Amino acid sequence: MPYQDVPGLRADHRGPVLELTLDRAQRRNAVDDVILDAMIAHLAAAGIDESVRVIRIQADGPDFCAGSDLVANNAKSARKPRVGSTQRRLPNKANRLIPLMLETQVPIIAVVRGWAAGLGFHIALAADFCVTADDARFWEPFMARGFTPDSGAAWLLPRLIGMVRTRQLLMLGEEISGSTAAQWGIVHSAHPPAELDTAAAQLEGTLAKAPTVALGLTKWLLQSGNGLDLDRHLHNEAMALELSSRSEDFKEGLAAFREKRDAEFQGR
Repeated sequence: MPYQDVPGLRADHRGPVLELTLDRAQRRNAVDDVILDAMIAHLAAAGIDESVRVIRIQADGPDFCAGSDLVANNAKSARKPRVGSTQRRLPNKANRLIPLMLETQVPIIAVVRGWAAGLGFHIALAADFCVTADDARFWEPFMARGFTPDSGAAWLLPRLIGMVRTRQLLMLGEEISGSTAAQWGIVHSAHPPAELDTAAAQLEGTLAKAPTVALGLTKWLLQSGNGLDLDRHLHNEAMALELSSRSEDFKEGLAAFREKRDAEFQGR
């Protein structure tokens, strides 16, 4: 499938990996509607593209993402927007991106340097794995701007770190470093900046060689299980097991076990 660049976002499909690179360093990679629409389209396409086994979201420049570009997004009309414009707009923009990241069965890695604020923070949260520089800065800017959290912040954070620390971030507006984010369990790992690309590449390689069907269904089980009772979750586990056990990778895994060798999964 073609993955087209748009102003502020580069898309590069290399073998099993789709790289999405934020490219607005002059705006600290703040996300406008053009970028949001492209990210949503690329993630939706990658979710059904059998050649994509990993999605990597990263950024050029010193910062990962300063959040939504409120200036650009609100400068399209000289007229004052009608009441309810934010409520109408969000379901098709940031509030569509975050659920899509959680629901797609392709594993997603976020690679964070510098600032990850607001929506940038939430993209890191919604990724399956976030590797960050230890001196990166994670910040929820909402109280400092006088409005309430968006793009799933108050849903994602408590599930990762509990209510006490969530209040520190959302209600007190405390900034935390990449090292602290790793200690709190917000991100997968934190590294010295010079070692970040190596750590991300190793994780990317591991996921790209994994049994893709089983990996995607496991992601689905983890996400869907949040709102289910045990009986329904076990029903989903049985269905996932039925599907994954019919995959070519399952057959390869059994053969490798019998032959006492490492499995070579093809993602099928």
